[in-house]
Amino acid sequence: MAGCSMFHSFFLISSLSLCYLYSPEKSYVYAYQIEQETAVKEHHLHSYSIRTSSLLPASACFASAQGPNNSKNRLKILHRNGPCSHLGGGKTKPLPLAAIEILSEDQSRVDFLQSRLSNNSRGSAVRNSEARVPARSGRYLGSGNYVVRVGLGSPRTDLSLIFDTGSDLTWIQCKPCTRYCHKQQDPIFDPTKSSSYSNVTCSADECSQLSSATSSPTGCSASTCIYSIQYGDGSYSVGYFGREMLRLTASSSDIFPNFLFGCGQNNQGLFGNAAGLLGLGRHRLSLVSQTANSYGQVFSYCLPSTSSSTGYLAFGREAISSVSSAIQFTSLLTNSQYPSFYFLELTAISVGGRRLPVSASDFANSGTIIDSGTVITRLPPSVYSALRSAFRQLMSKYRSAEALSILDTCYDLTRYRTIRIPKIGLHFRGDIVLDVHPNGILYSGNVSQVCLAFAGNDDNGDVTILGNKQQQNLKVIYDLAKQRIGFGPGDCN
Repeated sequence: MAGCSMFHSFFLISSLSLCYLYSPEKSYVYAYQIEQETAVKEHHLHSYSIRTSSLLPASACFASAQGPNNSKNRLKILHRNGPCSHLGGGKTKPLPLAAIEILSEDQSRVDFLQSRLSNNSRGSAVRNSEARVPARSGRYLGSGNYVVRVGLGSPRTDLSLIFDTGSDLTWIQCKPCTRYCHKQQDPIFDPTKSSSYSNVTCSADECSQLSSATSSPTGCSASTCIYSIQYGDGSYSVGYFGREMLRLTASSSDIFPNFLFGCGQNNQGLFGNAAGLLGLGRHRLSLVSQTANSYGQVFSYCLPSTSSSTGYLAFGREAISSVSSAIQFTSLLTNSQYPSFYFLELTAISVGGRRLPVSASDFANSGTIIDSGTVITRLPPSVYSALRSAFRQLMSKYRSAEALSILDTCYDLTRYRTIRIPKIGLHFRGDIVLDVHPNGILYSGNVSQVCLAFAGNDDNGDVTILGNKQQQNLKVIYDLAKQRIGFGPGDCN
């Protein structure tokens, strides 16, 4: 305080205050406090606070009374194993057994997709009326998927179908099931009782398109075109290629005569009690292409964030006109060798507000597809390693747990009612940033085994896959007419 003695006693009190404020020791402490407060604010800005109870499935359905069922332009999306769906029969498998099974089947799905895309997607991607249907998630073909309910035939038969952006051909199980039909909840469709059904002949132009839509050879039986399709886990469907009346909603404007589909006579695999599959790929035989005159090759969906809630699948310009300005669009790419898939350009990933120290070339080498049928997003090994490292650093306060199947970054959260997790942002071409919903960041076996919901591919050349876990509670818009895909905050009900 020697420096203060030069001041008159009249100013002693104020002088003492000034010396206190500008003391080197006090200034250091004050600056440190500001730095710590800033760090806390930044951490909260780039993280989510969530209740651990929200990580586990609920036993009751929380579908909104104002949801898609009451809209003529929507189809409802449901989780196959959830309480909103009739496919599970009210039975659920105990955790973490169900989680392990889903992840194992998901890996089969990814193996199948990688086998179709192996070594051919690198560097080959180049720029390139309305109806809504509710959607639910289920499990089939080695993956955890979502189902919608549509009408087929005259008179109408309602069927629950898995919808899949990674497939083109729509198919269902049909009587008489000459070889085998897997168990399904709905009655098996009988084409002989529908006045609008007809077989496609082997000489028809549509028959020649089958092989590229299914990646399998086309057959012929007594002049009737035969389709076959096989999936990564060994599941398959074989049957007649036919035409039928498709009714997406109750509206008369959403009826499509002569819809081309597979009428399965030999079907085996993990189809989760669903009656078949609704193909939403980009091939000429997909639902998107067959309804282009009505819907302009536009559809969207909002996947429910939990198995106890519902989402929707919508078709047509209404899918765009009804969304807010918060929707961000990025370019839809086309791979000339694999035109059925939806390719995007993923350029970076941020964790806790900071970009991972990886090169954009790590993403460009393999290419990226968005897929409704894959559960867990798969990343190039180098990118996943950086993501895992950054996530673990920001989650260091929580106790680690054993790996859950393909997920190797897990935590025991039994001691916590609420936790704070870092935000994860996916960056796409055009400076588009998709903030993954909290439910898309973590995957739970149970509260003692909660894991980072991302995984690495086997090779840097494998295609990056944006899975449905990371799409939950988002509006995802496919606008093929303008070659773009949009993302925005979703209110799935």
